[in-house]
Amino acid sequence: MAAPTEALFREDAYLSTAEGTVVGLNDRGGILLDRTNFYATSGGQPGDTGFFERPDGSRIAISGTITGETKNEIVHVPAPDQALPAVGETLVLHIDWAHRYRLMRMHTACHLLSVVCPFPITGAAVSEDDSRVDFDLPDTGVTKEGVTEELMKLVAANHPIFTRWITEEELNANPGLVKSKNVRPPLGAGRIRLVCIGENAVIDSQPCGGTHVSETQEVGEIHIGKIEKKGRENRRFRIRFGAMPAN
Repeated sequence: MAAPTEALFREDAYLSTAEGTVVGLNDRGGILLDRTNFYATSGGQPGDTGFFERPDGSRIAISGTITGETKNEIVHVPAPDQALPAVGETLVLHIDWAHRYRLMRMHTACHLLSVVCPFPITGAAVSEDDSRVDFDLPDTGVTKEGVTEELMKLVAANHPIFTRWITEEELNANPGLVKSKNVRPPLGAGRIRLVCIGENAVIDSQPCGGTHVSETQEVGEIHIGKIEKKGRENRRFRIRFGAMPAN
């Protein structure tokens, strides 16, 4: 039976430290908690790493975080040769904040790219240094310079970013909220989490379970490093931190 985990990051992506109680260990040594601030790999965003602090001050290094039997079960994967906690033990959970924050900035940048390029998304992957978003996009003369300029306008405008929840019925009534061409948000929980950009979501609103910064300016300077042709009507945009290199 899957143990649902209270996902604290869904309401507060900046919660770098929290407490959680061990509710189980799976057959591969994965640690299950009643609540966690560790994001589990999903939607193209890697899971968190970090460490758990035990009551005696010793540490359990966490090398990854994944989902279990369901999306609501979060499994914390210890690094090799770590001592495992006992069921019922309360731990202090410390995520690797530098790693998480770069992913938050990058994931937000991917959302901004979907605003600048309002085409169906066919794939995406978030990483600390080089992320990608694939679009169902014919060769229409879009350039990396032009897209970068529009991205930086959104960053500089410092739009607020927030989340809100809607019912599955509301999502079905507004199919345009889903930007992915082939993947629908998981249903069955009765509600869907939206990530919104701009006052009253005037810039963007789309289903997403990931972590993001609270305002666009936090993304920092970004650029499109490359636009790759991945089929007759599929283009892969690579997002990188920093200024665009001089030609």
